Amino acid sequence: MIKIALILLTALPLFAGFFPSTVHTSVSVAKGDTIALRSSFPANGMSGIIVHNYGSDLQAITAYIAQTSKGHAKVISKDIIHHDKLPTIKTPVRAGDKVIGGYLYNNVLLLAPDADTYAKVTSSYTKNWIHPDLFAIYLSKRGDAFPTRENLSSFAKDYQIGLICIVRKNSLVLLDPISGRIINKKAMGNLPAKAQFPFYMHFNEIRTGWFSKSSTGSYYQTMEAL
Repeated sequence: MIKIALILLTALPLFAGFFPSTVHTSVSVAKGDTIALRSSFPANGMSGIIVHNYGSDLQAITAYIAQTSKGHAKVISKDIIHHDKLPTIKTPVRAGDKVIGGYLYNNVLLLAPDADTYAKVTSSYTKNWIHPDLFAIYLSKRGDAFPTRENLSSFAKDYQIGLICIVRKNSLVLLDPISGRIINKKAMGNLPAKAQFPFYMHFNEIRTGWFSKSSTGSYYQTMEAL
């Protein structure tokens, strides 16, 4: 019994560590769009936000960053909340600014080949799972027939999603939609040979405009391209 318990405890971190933890740290050095962090993010490619304190209890998110190497990051976007009638924040990143790495990483969209695989993954991890039906509706409104890194990034910003979990052929990967980088990967077997295209959802297809790209293709090929 003790031996079995030890085996289970040894195996547990392999699953628990698949999703990187959120990190709260600060900027130690800032030189333009290149910054040094007081504490590193768990994985390169992880995105985060810069929070600047303007005084008088006024704070604002001023930029998205992505870790490029341990303890070092780069500003990748300052378009935090785009609105034609609101001014763009132009505050430069400064030493002392707060940093949240893995911002909204608990909100995850899963792209899976079928309902059984979707249920298997979502039941294995405690996350705020964003149903793919919402993403399908989003794509339909855009006139897109299938996911791309561009529309995943746009969807993530609009719906406050931190990660895209993707079932590929023989693997499960985590895509950070803000940085556009794969930040983790693990082997996954017993996947269906026949998969719903473009991904598991409750709709038979994604309705698009007359001039959109064809909605025919392969699930696994589409996911490998992301």
